[in-house]
Amino acid sequence: MKTPSSPTPRPASAPRAAAARKPAGTSRATPAAQRFQSLDLLATLVAVVAADGAVLYANAALEDALGMSRRSISGTRLQECFTDPQLLQNALAGASGNEFAALRYDAWLKRLNHEPLPVHVVVAQTETTGEVIVELLPLEQQTRQEREERLIDQAQANKELIRNLAHEIKNPLGGIRGAAQLLQMELESKELIEYTQVIIHEADRLQSLVDRLLAPHRRPHVVGDVNIHEVCERVRSLILAEFPKGLRVVRDYDTSIPEFRGDREQLIQAVLNIAHNAAQALQPSIAAGEGQIIFRTRVGRQVTFGKQRYRLALELHVIDNGPGVPDSIKDRIFYPLVSGREGGSGLGLTLAQTFVQQHHGLIECESVPGHTDFKLLIPLP
Repeated sequence: MKTPSSPTPRPASAPRAAAARKPAGTSRATPAAQRFQSLDLLATLVAVVAADGAVLYANAALEDALGMSRRSISGTRLQECFTDPQLLQNALAGASGNEFAALRYDAWLKRLNHEPLPVHVVVAQTETTGEVIVELLPLEQQTRQEREERLIDQAQANKELIRNLAHEIKNPLGGIRGAAQLLQMELESKELIEYTQVIIHEADRLQSLVDRLLAPHRRPHVVGDVNIHEVCERVRSLILAEFPKGLRVVRDYDTSIPEFRGDREQLIQAVLNIAHNAAQALQPSIAAGEGQIIFRTRVGRQVTFGKQRYRLALELHVIDNGPGVPDSIKDRIFYPLVSGREGGSGLGLTLAQTFVQQHHGLIECESVPGHTDFKLLIPLP
């Protein structure tokens, strides 16, 4: 665990501290609940404290994390909510002495009836004398954001690799196929003709693969109003047509989700690729009549992904009760040509990620045996 040390420049979260500053013309007698109510819109845990650590205001996220009501938290010493109170005590003393504008360190937050939560603590001064804002970022949330950033960077690198590789393969491929056709015309031996036919057949197979790799970059992005439940119903009908027995496709929809602007066909293809992969993995369960796929839609509020924060976002979960993603490829499932199924092309998830990212969204995956959840996140208006 890090301890408070040298002062650091005011972090990126400093503008959030500004939300707690006293608005111009507001009386000091203004109730804290009115002055700081905008902090309830934040997903991070935030408290405004006095110089001695007494809590003046705790936002809704901090209430949830501590398992205590705002009334219970107010007036208590925030440092007592940590496994090592002295760290925050030192930070508050530094803030009161104007030793720094902002200070960061890692700590453990005690929670009612729960294990302590590892958090990254940001202590920052406000423009009001005697008030300090303390922001707590759960380290698991920070890890998640870092994972999302890696996914985005990986997808961008994959896109460039696929495009360059596909063009490099396609150019000589036509020449190989044409030469094999010309050679076949000159041959009289049926045995030799079989060899040229193998060359032509494999050249056609590679051409088909290249076309699939380039498909997302060739098709124009056709934007219109999209109802995500129409997308799910279309995919559901296609999956059930291919697997009519032994598979249940369960709907768990939030019908309040509004329409949004997007490419309906691309989203159908993205969801279909994920659902079809799930059905393929479920084949033993389907044979036993126990296969299940769930389409679940929800609205996420104050969601951060893709290095941006969105007020509202669509969360579409495609959940199956299959064996789960093999550990050997869990970190690489969105890479091109990586497949957990024998005979799979390894392009379905790569293309799905590409299509969703063209909607400024992201696909995440959590998988354990018996429960695999692919979550599509797309900003909503």
